[in-house]
Amino acid sequence: MDLQPNKWILCLFICSFVTGICCNSMEKKIYLNLNYTVACVRLLNATHQIGCQSSLSGDVGVLHVLESEENLDWVLNTGHSPPYMVILEAELFTRSILMKLKDGSRRVAGVAVIEPNTNLPGGFSPHTTCPNENSGVYTETYDPTYAHCNRTMWNPFGNGLSYEEFPFPIFSMKEDNDTRVIRQCYQDHNRGENGSIPQYPLCAMQLSSHMSAVTDTPTCMRRNRIQNDFSISPEMVCDPLGGSNIWTSTRPINNTEKGHKPSQSVVIAAARMDSRSFFFDLAPGAQSSASGLIALLAAAQALRNISDEDQPNRTILYAFFEGETFDYIGSSKMVYDMENTRFALDLDNVHSMVEVGQVGIRPQGSPIYLHSDPVSRKNDSVNTEVQSLIENLKEASSSSNTNVSEPEASQPLPPSSLQRFLRARPFPGVVLQDHSSTFTNRYYESMFDNPENLNMTYPPELTPEEQLSFVTDTAKALADVATLVAQTLFLQAGGDSAKATSITADPQTVARLLYGFLVKSNNSWFEQMIPSDFKSRLVDRPTNFYTGVHMQKSEPSFLVEYILANLTGTVVNVTQEDCKAQRENEDDKESRHLYSYMWVQGAPVANSTDTDSLCVRSSVRLSPAISPAFDLDLLSSADYSTWTESRWKKINGRIFLVASHELEMLTLGVGVGILLLSLILTYLISSKAEILFCSGREPTSATY
Repeated sequence: MDLQPNKWILCLFICSFVTGICCNSMEKKIYLNLNYTVACVRLLNATHQIGCQSSLSGDVGVLHVLESEENLDWVLNTGHSPPYMVILEAELFTRSILMKLKDGSRRVAGVAVIEPNTNLPGGFSPHTTCPNENSGVYTETYDPTYAHCNRTMWNPFGNGLSYEEFPFPIFSMKEDNDTRVIRQCYQDHNRGENGSIPQYPLCAMQLSSHMSAVTDTPTCMRRNRIQNDFSISPEMVCDPLGGSNIWTSTRPINNTEKGHKPSQSVVIAAARMDSRSFFFDLAPGAQSSASGLIALLAAAQALRNISDEDQPNRTILYAFFEGETFDYIGSSKMVYDMENTRFALDLDNVHSMVEVGQVGIRPQGSPIYLHSDPVSRKNDSVNTEVQSLIENLKEASSSSNTNVSEPEASQPLPPSSLQRFLRARPFPGVVLQDHSSTFTNRYYESMFDNPENLNMTYPPELTPEEQLSFVTDTAKALADVATLVAQTLFLQAGGDSAKATSITADPQTVARLLYGFLVKSNNSWFEQMIPSDFKSRLVDRPTNFYTGVHMQKSEPSFLVEYILANLTGTVVNVTQEDCKAQRENEDDKESRHLYSYMWVQGAPVANSTDTDSLCVRSSVRLSPAISPAFDLDLLSSADYSTWTESRWKKINGRIFLVASHELEMLTLGVGVGILLLSLILTYLISSKAEILFCSGREPTSATY
């Protein structure tokens, strides 16, 4: 009896489904996918490319766990099964080893670095010894004495690995079950008995991180335009780095009317929001970014309590810059916008600037150093204002438990956002750092710039909720710095000295900020300060301070926007609809130009799963942090950042057992033979089908 057509379709569907299940099951038996891998990606600027990538389908190599630098000879020369996928313990992740692997790249398929649970002794920084040396104020035209860090080599541990290009993928892996499986696989299959050559099958790894962009930023942006102009479904190959600057002020500033405000004189209080490491998604930035960021947030909260009648004459403008690691993207954009009537103020409105840099590592009794620019201070008026600012800092230090000190008079500014403002014009400014000359941070812009680098420790018996509010010694020290900053800003803005001493930062706020940024943002305090729709953006790991591309809001900028609004804003009694519509009441048409409104979750309601949601009104604003080079289409600019990030389709890694080359060839040969035999049989059967499959036919006159 013949099957009906729909039954044939059902049969085919069942067969396909069963085949798919078998394929998935077979893949799981062959491959072990790696979790928690972070890749080194490709970045480009005006002149060249840096970073790493794999081939289009991923690179495969036999596993080799490197035990010492002397063991490299097996990988580069004597090993019998190249190419090799080299597994590095963190202490072997050095420039010397990486450059030797790069030189022998024909025998190297890739590298996997195992991230340790504790920091390395000594120091490690994949950044350069002179960060942002070509984009700061110190050039041959400004003062050649200070150009290229001739006077001070700020980052002596810098090895420059982050600015090298590697022709193979390099991944980071956590020290967890995956790495234990990898080591066991290597021991079982890739180590020969008593120094003998290991026998097949061998343990192998595949790393996939193919990058779409090549050459440099002008090339990749040109290819983007070609895709946009001629492709129905364009695929971009790279994106400019950047994001959003976050700013607010002690007095609301009309953000709709751009340019000069005749009645406004502002003191800028600045900090950076970004960091990086060799691996794009692994940038904890505890000292390089978070310490200054948290100190300034705590200072802003302390100054919120100043009553309206005690407000000083000048306005304090808090600015948190994005992308400073990559040639000062955020600060150069704000300066450019101020110069071209694209910001709420212009440079004529700026009285002075206080920047909070790396302030998290201070041995007992060590001072905060007050760095200023010796070149601009040759101008008498600027020098007078800088001296006044330093006097305010010294006055504030007497009541904030923080000593201050000035470096040598000939000491230049360390890498800082203030340098981009000084490129536009000389004006008074001071950068607060915990170092006089070279960085105290031994892990600058690396994966080891983590809470351990700040000596953050919690008693082992505390729950995560108790850790959130536990005031560590680090939190106390950083709260003292925040108090120093808050009192100084109040004095610099023209406030009364007697009232300045009453301004203190809250150590518990600092403790919560440290925990939220450096341990995990998914905590009860951070939850209260964001909209419920964004709760999924809070994570159970440290914040990734990597800038990312300008179309996406980075983790730190997302957090800083809401935290700053909650710490400096006020709660207004409006409905959720009115709050989201950015209005306080229909009669106040100016409020939307002066304030922003955020509907946040608020504190949990007692004995309920609900929260007491509320509307926060603040003067927090976002401004673009994308390099002016992309606005001006100056992609070969030497004055502005030109960094872009390549796009990619997938980043993953897996391990499996690989057979010998001879067995692979034999298997291929047998397969080809079976294919040819099947084709011949199919042809013969088809040509004799009438004979082989003939059947008697019923007579045409048959009746039923």
